[in-house]
Amino acid sequence: MNRHNELADTVRRALERYFRDMDGERPSRIYDMVLKNVEKPMIETVLGKAQGNQTLAAAMLGIDRNTLRKKMQQLRIK
Repeated sequence: MNRHNELADTVRRALERYFRDMDGERPSRIYDMVLKNVEKPMIETVLGKAQGNQTLAAAMLGIDRNTLRKKMQQLRIK
């Protein structure tokens, strides 16, 4: 199994568990919830692998360095 499928399967399992735990309640804003819970640890992990080098981290993420800085500010990542 490649890493992309592994990540997708992990997200799928987490969402299935989330719906199960809702116990019949109607969820809302799932898209925002998932992004909020994935984006911060992803950026933190990539920054760690890049040893804090924002230019390298942005390249690894496939985004512009200014976009990375904006996201870091929004997500309160130092």
